[in-house]
Amino acid sequence: MDFIKRIVLIEDDSELKELYKLILKSVDRYQFVNAYESCEEAFSNLPKDKPNIILMDINLSAGINGIEGTKYVKSKFPHIEVVIVTVYDDSELVFEALRAGASGYITKSSNYLELISSLDELSKGGAPMSSKIARLVINNFHSNPHSPLSEREKDVLKLIAEGKSYSQIADILFISKETSKTHIKNIYSKLEVNSKSEAIEHAKAKKYI
Repeated sequence: MDFIKRIVLIEDDSELKELYKLILKSVDRYQFVNAYESCEEAFSNLPKDKPNIILMDINLSAGINGIEGTKYVKSKFPHIEVVIVTVYDDSELVFEALRAGASGYITKSSNYLELISSLDELSKGGAPMSSKIARLVINNFHSNPHSPLSEREKDVLKLIAEGKSYSQIADILFISKETSKTHIKNIYSKLEVNSKSEAIEHAKAKKYI
């Protein structure tokens, strides 16, 4: 680790926020820069804060969640490492956040040593995560490599399977509502289906998603 890593925390639990602040300020190789209760509040200050690492709560009570927040950060500031902060270490949401570009995660029950150890691993080029989450990552690579769908079309279809609307898909993927509709039309055409339910069933059967 050649330089001090600047860290921003996005967390709406005031007690946890103060604890992480205390821990990070006690380690000279990390600099606690700022803490925010929502992604929207943090994002407007990123150019000023210039963090190397963002600790991102996955379940924020206000505004967008940690998955959508991670996508935004990686699209606008790809050099920033995002580490997910979560209650559970086997959540599908954690996996979705990793797919969105997060570099790893820590659980909210992590003690002083575990938190710093995870940050040190990240700083050395690693990706702190449990074996359960690593298994989800591996399973994702076992999907059918001959899928006719593009990666963006797979993302759209997965969101459809989660029950998301056209507008929600557009917001999550940072595309227009019309573009999301175009992706869905292309999916129907490639899979030769006529409905969302058919598309989901066919794609899962063929392991396209």
